[in-house]
Amino acid sequence: MSNKKIGKFPFTKGIYKDMYRNRLWTMRQYAGFSSVSESNKRYLSLLESGVSGLSVAFDLPTQMGYDSNDDMSYGEIGKSGVPISTPEDIESLFNQIDLEKVSVSMTINSTASILLAFYISLAKKRGYSLEKLRGTLQNDILKEYIARGTYIFPINHSLRLTTDIFEYCQQNLPNWNSISVSGYHIREAGSTAVQELAFTFANAITYLEAAKTAGIDIEKLTTQISFFFNSHRNFFEEIAKFRAAREIWAHIVRDRFKITNIKSQLCRFHVQTAGSTLTAQQIENNTPRTTLQSLAAVLGGAQSIHTNGKDEALSLPSEKNALSALRIQQVIAYESGIPEFIDPVGDSSLIDSMTKDMAEQVNAKIDDMLAKGGVEKLIQNGTIQNEISESSIKFQNDLDDKKAIVIGVNKFISKDQIEEKNKPQLAEDRLAIIENFKSSRNEKNAANALALLKEKAKTNENLMPYIIECSDHQCTLGEISSSLKKIFGEYSL
Repeated sequence: MSNKKIGKFPFTKGIYKDMYRNRLWTMRQYAGFSSVSESNKRYLSLLESGVSGLSVAFDLPTQMGYDSNDDMSYGEIGKSGVPISTPEDIESLFNQIDLEKVSVSMTINSTASILLAFYISLAKKRGYSLEKLRGTLQNDILKEYIARGTYIFPINHSLRLTTDIFEYCQQNLPNWNSISVSGYHIREAGSTAVQELAFTFANAITYLEAAKTAGIDIEKLTTQISFFFNSHRNFFEEIAKFRAAREIWAHIVRDRFKITNIKSQLCRFHVQTAGSTLTAQQIENNTPRTTLQSLAAVLGGAQSIHTNGKDEALSLPSEKNALSALRIQQVIAYESGIPEFIDPVGDSSLIDSMTKDMAEQVNAKIDDMLAKGGVEKLIQNGTIQNEISESSIKFQNDLDDKKAIVIGVNKFISKDQIEEKNKPQLAEDRLAIIENFKSSRNEKNAANALALLKEKAKTNENLMPYIIECSDHQCTLGEISSSLKKIFGEYSL
């Protein structure tokens, strides 16, 4: 990317000089179904329909480090996304998909190192050049302690794995974003727009400080960091939030970390429409909601966008509704004329004022958090989690008092019954798949790889090569996670 194509510091109007005139945002649809084969079919369908990037949703056991045949996985296999337990699962997931041509985003955190290792094993098996692989690993473990709860290890060990991924990607995957710092889930947990940005950027500062301590080139790292934000209810506030985000990050990188590389100062971000705003009542109302939220993301200058299906308050979206959600973005992109203009609403006095106010509030909050000891301390004492809970409770109280309106829920209510959707049936016998996988591998090689990983976990060495070696020797996600737990222990509140 030539510096001539980059916008002007602090990039309030956009990170690129001509924004969407030269290149539209990536239309990335998030999908993961109850089976690996069904997920693969959906990915192939999405690519055929015009999606330019894939985003993988994993089920809860995969996120928590359990194989599908583990007792802890019972009742959760394939519910919230695709179950991945083995390197063969990843191979089947991306069957007939050229990974050198498709950008892949993986929403995974505690087990990010393992899923990345599986992906790398597949790439090597297919003869791909690692330098040509493009994608993003969420790898944002701090927000799991704050908002989602899918953590495994104590915070210091989790940060070690995060920085190991940073270092490995710098050396081997130059076109891969090694972290996507996520405000999305913080907002879904009930935070305000200000809290979403403040907590997200405070987390990013923590990652950069950890990387700096580990001896990683943070100037190079900042060119690989991306962000993941929520597009919520308040149309103008969201546009201002995205514009303010670019300003805030540019100043953090330049002023706090003294990095003058203009590419490091760019706040590149993916946006997903707000799942928490979708209603099970009158699901047709969700279409205009996500349309407005998508439009806010475009007017705010996002680099990639996912639009939720109208039925996602009930279950994973049907193929028809996922396609309709994609069409929302395509209509904005090709029919509205909006991409012809750079920051088309930025000269509005309303948007300008809201952007400045948002930036001031967020910066003040970040400074306050750092003065109180930083993110790790505030997670440990529950301060951040309590703030989000209070914001969530306030919003619910506003709904109950009708100070906030949700159509179909507390105003213009119909007597229509909520449509019950059948839960997805597991189309594959996961237990048999894993048993067959293990029976065909060299058990001695797998055991030796796991033993070596445990020994290296006791040192300060980068663990990514050893996790990849475990993957190459056909170890399962659960086996790798369990081996690390024996050395690192588990996090408890």
